[in-house]
Amino acid sequence: MIQGFDKVTIEKGMKKRVLVTGGAGFLGSHLCDYLLAEGNEVICVDNFFTGDKSNIVHLLPNPFFELMRHDVTFPLYVEVDEIYNFACPASPKHYQFDPVQTTKTSVHGAINMLGLAKRTKAKILQASTSEVYGNPEIHPQPESYSGQVNPIGIRSCYDEGKRCAETLFFDYRRQHHLNIKVARIFNTYGPRMQPDDGRVVSNFIVQALQGVELTIYGDGSQTRSFCYVGDLITGIVDLMATSDGFTGPLNLGNPHEVTILELAEEILRLTGGKSKLAFQPLPEGDPLQRRPDTRLAQQTVGWEPHTSLRDGLKATIDFFKQSLF
Repeated sequence: MIQGFDKVTIEKGMKKRVLVTGGAGFLGSHLCDYLLAEGNEVICVDNFFTGDKSNIVHLLPNPFFELMRHDVTFPLYVEVDEIYNFACPASPKHYQFDPVQTTKTSVHGAINMLGLAKRTKAKILQASTSEVYGNPEIHPQPESYSGQVNPIGIRSCYDEGKRCAETLFFDYRRQHHLNIKVARIFNTYGPRMQPDDGRVVSNFIVQALQGVELTIYGDGSQTRSFCYVGDLITGIVDLMATSDGFTGPLNLGNPHEVTILELAEEILRLTGGKSKLAFQPLPEGDPLQRRPDTRLAQQTVGWEPHTSLRDGLKATIDFFKQSLF
């Protein structure tokens, strides 16, 4: 059984050739796992800027898995039936390291993958983000909300890059009649997160396991909603399986909302850590609230997350214990 997933039934004669860009990343590698277990052939494309071979090394012996080192800002010529476009650094630490390249990955990458989908007549899904909502004035955020995004801030390379990618997807559908899907992914966590990616779950777990202070930015009252990776991937695949008439965008995330301070306290309980809390200034552009309105996902694909925060954190803590010590 794949970590975080129920057993997937393989139907004979249903094998598809599927491309996953960013396939060696946190989400992409779990998606590759799922798609292979579902009985597909998978081409994993990654330039390894943030992806890690350790995430997919267990798949290399599989004859239906192919790994390609490639940067999606350049065209790619393969024959596929479906494309999942997950290529882009997703944590602020990584996407702010080279903001110009981040924008290029979102925009040029979308253009190149859409061009591939147009040539091969493949169905294509864009991994968008809750960051398209910016620092929201509406809570929780429905798909109809157009957001409040700063176009010139330090997070804009990611936020506006993803917004432009969504624009391109819908323009390609209107102009070239592509079968597109757009998923707006909210905070996701689980095994294979990088310990130094700067995200709050991995930060807190690593700090708690190492017995150092847990760094809280702001006063800890800002809220987030955390979705376990196994739940998220099933939602992604469910969205891809919808008919041509449904495009999204579709919010995928856990509607259960917690404060950052509550998250820190729960991780300390689960790790048995005695670390103190260290409060730092809130970074520029960091949203104060983030929770998805997931009613559309429930209505259209019958999807909702099932993994509790406690159970998901336990699995993630176990992963970090094994990988760090």
